Amino acid sequence: MPDERIAVVTGASSGIGEATARLLAERGWRCVLVARREDRLRALADEIGGEVELCDVADREAVDALAARVIERHPAIHVLVNNAGIPARGTFLAVDLDRVRRVMEVNYLGGVWCTRAFMPGLRAAAETGGAHVVNMVSVAGTAAFAPAGAYAASKHAQLAFSRSLAASLRGSGVAVHAVLPGFVETEGFPQKGVLRSRLLGRFVIQPPRVAEAVVGAVEKGKAEVTVPWFPYRLVSIAQAVMPRVVGRFSGMSDYRSDAV
Repeated sequence: MPDERIAVVTGASSGIGEATARLLAERGWRCVLVARREDRLRALADEIGGEVELCDVADREAVDALAARVIERHPAIHVLVNNAGIPARGTFLAVDLDRVRRVMEVNYLGGVWCTRAFMPGLRAAAETGGAHVVNMVSVAGTAAFAPAGAYAASKHAQLAFSRSLAASLRGSGVAVHAVLPGFVETEGFPQKGVLRSRLLGRFVIQPPRVAEAVVGAVEKGKAEVTVPWFPYRLVSIAQAVMPRVVGRFSGMSDYRSDAV
């Protein structure tokens, strides 16, 4: 269908990716669902009328092959949601070093590989009305959280990538958006079950709220969106102006020992 809007969503088998794909489909988008778990993707695709693509976004060659297949079917890609991500609980002094490498490969480099590979399709869509890259960053991209040091580092890198990409693409018709959720309750990030702090637990949100922020950023042209604004935007500002205070709070926070 020539007027069909195509969205590629990575990490679509559960959590934020699944919720985002569902909401986009409700708004009339044709979703290409990308993840590693075929059974989950096919079940979702059957529900929303999407397409299934199996891929580990950390594998650059696999991502290139993925993009080639999708662009062959859909020469114009209107939205790319770089959502795939994994946790890395533990301080830099305790976390497994293989996990440090893996979280950077998935959370940061996966978005770089996907954006580069899908850029021909995004540029094609830009010529006929506009295209969007949405990077699922995190408040951890602006405020370092010591109990998840490697994860925070990967998200800092992802935010820098997103901002740099936005500057590079300005005026091209390809808009770049960064969505920065706080703690979100998902299968891979079961926050309420692992956070020690009851205070932090009070601000855990659900994936559909983040999905609304993603779609809202695209529809309203918002460059960066923190969800929810309170208290997480204040935390980001505090990190910039009072890093020692935030660092002290971060050092006092932790995950339950049986959850790391």
